Amino acid sequence: MGKQLLKVVLIGDGGVGKTSLRNQFIHKRFTNAYKATIGADFITKEIELDDGKRVSLQIWDTAGQERFQSLGIAFYRGADACVLCYDVTNFLTFEHLAKWRHEFLKQAGIGDSNPDFPFVLLGNKIDIDERVVSRRQARGFAQENALVTGARVEMPCFEASAKDGIHVEDAFLYIAKTVRIPQMELDMIGTGNGSFQPSSTARLDWDTDSDRRRKQKTCC
Repeated sequence: MGKQLLKVVLIGDGGVGKTSLRNQFIHKRFTNAYKATIGADFITKEIELDDGKRVSLQIWDTAGQERFQSLGIAFYRGADACVLCYDVTNFLTFEHLAKWRHEFLKQAGIGDSNPDFPFVLLGNKIDIDERVVSRRQARGFAQENALVTGARVEMPCFEASAKDGIHVEDAFLYIAKTVRIPQMELDMIGTGNGSFQPSSTARLDWDTDSDRRRKQKTCC
């Protein structure tokens, strides 16, 4: 069976843990030593899915500092998916997501031509108790984005801890299993017809009492 290569770009403010998320996914390790990413670089990891399909994820870790944002055009072009990363303990990093999304679409040359371009929302640092961004707010961002852009598929939302390795793989597996699927299957996302549905412990699908569970570290 042939191998598929997908370029995945991680974007978001500096310090949200983009490098740590990638290192946890690729190498299964974490370090507390913070070192700002300069420009961008990538690491490739091959995944074999349940159906035997092999997918190589080329994961680009980009700088979150404003002075490097002009370099985005060189790193965003050709991306197959984009992960919008924020820190659940820092509301500003969540507030800036709309700007990051806009700049990505602009510099990647996508603009408004593809409202269904695959974005994934990923909140990091759920191991820390001082949460300021609720799951409901994250879900609201995804819903508003779909409404404004006219997207047929709502942006999937995940929460994770790069430090503890909680749910880190879920967002990347979602991309590996859904990106570049046939258009007919894309139309069926959410119906269970061959599309990947993240588990309720990983993806932010809630009922009315979900806020009562927001302090559970491993629940998202």
